Amino acid sequence: MPSNPTDLIDRYCAIWNEPDDARRATLLHAVWAKDASYTDPRADTVGAEELLAHIVRVRAGRPGARIVRTTAVDVHHGIARFGWRVVEADGTEMPEGLDIAILSPDGSRIESIIGFFGPLQPLS
Repeated sequence: MPSNPTDLIDRYCAIWNEPDDARRATLLHAVWAKDASYTDPRADTVGAEELLAHIVRVRAGRPGARIVRTTAVDVHHGIARFGWRVVEADGTEMPEGLDIAILSPDGSRIESIIGFFGPLQPLS
């Protein structure tokens, strides 16, 4: 049975906020497809272990920060998009980002995430 895309994305976002390395790995393996990829302006990873290592680096650079989803999850044809932002430990909100997620055919796992930082820039 296909999973609920919003639940899947929320479970994925929670991984970034999980402080315990072992628990984070367990949570990721539950939503991440084998050999899934994650790409953003600062990273290009393949597989769960590479993404977990990237998350450790990001968390080390922003102690106590958390990721929050800021929009509804919009889905069509197995592709989802959603807005998110980093909220620093002191409550400072960073600019919103956008992720595009490619879902597995049954909708139960994420096969790819492509992330962008900051708002879209208007034409000048």
